[in-house]
Amino acid sequence: MSGSIFIGKDTDGKAQELLLHRANRHGLIAGATGTGKTVTLQILAEGFSKAGVPVFAADVKGDLSGISQAGSKDHKLHDKLLSRAKKIGLKDYSYGARPTIFWDLYGKKGHPVRTTISEMGPTMLTRLMDLTPAQEGILNIAFEVAEDNNWPLLDLKDLKSTLTFVAEQRKELSMQYGNITNQSTSAVIRSLLVLERDGAEEFFAEPALKLSDMMRTDMSSNGIVSILASDQLINHPRMYATFLLWLLSELFEELPEVGDPDKPVMVFFFDEAHLLFQDAPKALVRKIEQVARLIRSKGVGLYFVTQNPGDIPDSVLSQIGNRIQHALRAYTPKEIKAIKASAQAFRANPAFKTEDVISDLGVGEALVSLLDAKGRPQVVGQTLIRPPSSRLGPASDTERKIVMNRSPVKGEYDEVIDRKSAYEMLAVKRKKIAEAKEKSDKATAKATAKKKPVRRRRRKRQTALEAGTKAAVRSLGASLGRKIAGKHGAAIMRGILGSMMRR
Repeated sequence: MSGSIFIGKDTDGKAQELLLHRANRHGLIAGATGTGKTVTLQILAEGFSKAGVPVFAADVKGDLSGISQAGSKDHKLHDKLLSRAKKIGLKDYSYGARPTIFWDLYGKKGHPVRTTISEMGPTMLTRLMDLTPAQEGILNIAFEVAEDNNWPLLDLKDLKSTLTFVAEQRKELSMQYGNITNQSTSAVIRSLLVLERDGAEEFFAEPALKLSDMMRTDMSSNGIVSILASDQLINHPRMYATFLLWLLSELFEELPEVGDPDKPVMVFFFDEAHLLFQDAPKALVRKIEQVARLIRSKGVGLYFVTQNPGDIPDSVLSQIGNRIQHALRAYTPKEIKAIKASAQAFRANPAFKTEDVISDLGVGEALVSLLDAKGRPQVVGQTLIRPPSSRLGPASDTERKIVMNRSPVKGEYDEVIDRKSAYEMLAVKRKKIAEAKEKSDKATAKATAKKKPVRRRRRKRQTALEAGTKAAVRSLGASLGRKIAGKHGAAIMRGILGSMMRR
């Protein structure tokens, strides 16, 4: 059917086709390990690419890189693939590669993917560093201080330098931005050191990724498939989840409203989707729910790939219209409960009991329920999934390099640009502060040296002879004063005293 992607044929002989104008209503691919989820993802990505829709997919195991290479008659599964195509009536089945761009946060298996600290923002960084509310407050203050002073926050050293400045000036800044403690600031700086060890230093830099480079078509109007190498990134699940959420948020902010287009503007596949929600704060889950609900009006389809539908919150599952459920195995009461919950999410088929079939599905089989032209879920069908046209299995290192050398973004992201930002600006500011302090200290010392000390006037001490003489005079004067009388007494006294003092 034109305007749809053929997925397979069910046991009733009905073709299961994903309608392109309903593909932005999101989807779920679930199933236990080894049941065929990656192949289903691959055939959907091929279908979207052929329809001219750009695709982004995280490649956790490395197998999805084979989409860049055509299948081969020499492949060990060639006969089995042909048999599968014939069984489901896929008459025009042939091998072919899809136009591909490889990306890698670490720049090893694809073009480097980078963004800046400012573009990531404090909310995503809080999740990435697992900060407490008090530490999140410090991070927000650092962003505010940088913004108020026009200090660009591009990389980790910019943020670290700003946090150090906030700690140094905490008394002055607390009056304007709120309480700042050395303990919380130091804890945030320590978290940055952990990010550096996880390789985030390479991720936070320029040139930053332009989303338009992930929304390309080739010369034949085929949608380019962007593959994010995630085999190493998945070892740091918090960074993996935060990056995907950031990418989704940026897409949501940048794209205009288009309603329900004839085909999606872009499609995202999130493998190991449970990592998006694992240990996520409620506020972040609400953000994901909001984006999932609103981004479809911007023509973007989100497809979550996970082992169990229960890994995804109900608030997000309620936004999913297209479901493909591979086999689930039940060995514990919790797993049995999960199978029942998964079965209840489908529109029942009177031909079989959904709950029983989920456990009996073989590799490459799935329960499929897609939206019809009016947006209603169709009756679930037990479906044999079509074989892919591209290679089953990973591309070799040599093949990957050839694809990268032919890439339309070759040379745009390979070299890091380190322009003037908060780190350099704060280095100049600290130098000026130190010079001003040194100048002030010298002026203070100089002023202190010029100031003369106040001297106290000392009372001259009497010698023993002088003290004895005065005492004798006082004694003699008193004696004579009593004996001498008459009007000449005072004159005689002055004469005697004068004579003694002259001696």
